Amino acid sequence: MAMVEGVDIQHIGHSGFRIVHESKTIYIDPFKAPKGSADIILITHEHFDHCDEESVDRLRKEGTVILAPQGCKSKLKGVIVISLGEQKVIGDIAIEAVPAYNIGKSYHPKGRDVGYVITIDGKRIYHAGDTDRIPEMKKLGSIDIALLPVSGTYTMTAEEAAAAANEDIKPKVAVPMHYGVITGSQSDAEKFKRLCKCEVVIL
Repeated sequence: MAMVEGVDIQHIGHSGFRIVHESKTIYIDPFKAPKGSADIILITHEHFDHCDEESVDRLRKEGTVILAPQGCKSKLKGVIVISLGEQKVIGDIAIEAVPAYNIGKSYHPKGRDVGYVITIDGKRIYHAGDTDRIPEMKKLGSIDIALLPVSGTYTMTAEEAAAAANEDIKPKVAVPMHYGVITGSQSDAEKFKRLCKCEVVIL
């Protein structure tokens, strides 16, 4: 775990993160995750490296809340479907589903997948999901921590992600993700860091 803008956050590989807030543990897109205990699991879309049933089962306990778009409903037991633009409040944690899609390629069609903006103690954390640089990023409002894909192929390249951070999202801190497992490498994360104007933490 590392403290990023006052938030306990751990990159668990690929697009997966573990966030701990007081007594609550949130997982986002856990893939090949080790055994753990989740209070909240957020899934961005139905692809196997994001909607990983085995990881969800390893993390699930009684009372775990699992939020995911409609495409994951047939894969995950007990999932609560969250739609684009919808906000769910779980205790003192607010979770909003925001757009995530490709422009000019068909892996992630517009309107199907989601990213998330998670608000914890006034801190706003943006997990972009699998997305290109999209116009909706300009409308996110103030973002403290942006978790951005950098590998290219299915998502933004490092250059595109840095441009999104610098010109559209303008977070206080950016964290690269989606590299080193399916596509991309550590060099993509390092290039992203070089190109960004904001602070970048490679977890």
